[in-house]
Amino acid sequence: MPALPLFDAARALALARETLDIEARALDALKARQGESFVAAVQAMLATRGRVVVMGMGKSGHVGRKVAATLASTGTPAFFVHPAEASHGDLGMVTSGDVVLAISNSGESEEIGAILPAIRRLGVTFVAMTGRADSSLARHADIVISSEVDQEACPLNLAPTASTTAQMALGDALAVALLDARGFREEDFARSHPGGSLGRKLLMHVADLMRSGEAVPRVATTTLMAEILREMTRKGLGFTAVTHTDGRLAGIFTDGDLRRLIETGADLRALQASDVMHAEPRTVRSDALAVEAAELMERHRVTGLLVVDGSGRPAGAINSNDLMRAKVI
Repeated sequence: MPALPLFDAARALALARETLDIEARALDALKARQGESFVAAVQAMLATRGRVVVMGMGKSGHVGRKVAATLASTGTPAFFVHPAEASHGDLGMVTSGDVVLAISNSGESEEIGAILPAIRRLGVTFVAMTGRADSSLARHADIVISSEVDQEACPLNLAPTASTTAQMALGDALAVALLDARGFREEDFARSHPGGSLGRKLLMHVADLMRSGEAVPRVATTTLMAEILREMTRKGLGFTAVTHTDGRLAGIFTDGDLRRLIETGADLRALQASDVMHAEPRTVRSDALAVEAAELMERHRVTGLLVVDGSGRPAGAINSNDLMRAKVI
């Protein structure tokens, strides 16, 4: 095995900077090449009743998978079909009314070329993203988006580098233009990302996390301090609801209230819940977003909230630990 040349740190850093310069220039030049064709592609994808089917071979295929994923997550139904697999049955995934986005820098991908006649017979809108306007792919396309770059960042000008960066950026540009045209909002993004932090913040409600039923600490206004403390200890939330005889919320008593009472030297044994509770406590509705409960706790510097129903009766309880376990905060 031949010996490796000595590592030249200065050259490695210089090549890194040159690569970034070349790709930055390629993206800057790409802006000027976009015009009516880009707009036509966005309009076609916006108008379709089907899906956007993305295709590409090699490095363009890797880009295509990312482009399809970005489109799908931002409101444009899309998926990736491998051109080689398409000629062995996967072309059945493409239906009339779809938009096919084929990505190829050279525009001469044999695998895409082999299925072009079949794609055209399906009656789809065919969009080519290519670096060559005179390529076979461009000639067969309804719409051509230019991804042309002057040079690759590879010192040999061979490995797809600046060209794949251009393709990726154009895919992002399509997704952004489409999501804006659709009026895509944070709530829509959350629905397609339910496992992410934004999904948890925008989709999870207090009702999903709150303690309910027997897990909710509650005492009557006439309950003595000894029983109040036992109820708080049993439920372990650091507070208890205090209710009127008809079940409506009268107030709340917390660990902090207890500490302050002890500091005054008061005789706790004779005190009832009505003597020590805070009337009109901070509450939250069960249909509120969990993130709203978190904001309410932070604003008022409390670690827990009672959840009430429409008639003002305690329906549940939630604390900061519940929110942290759900990764809302």
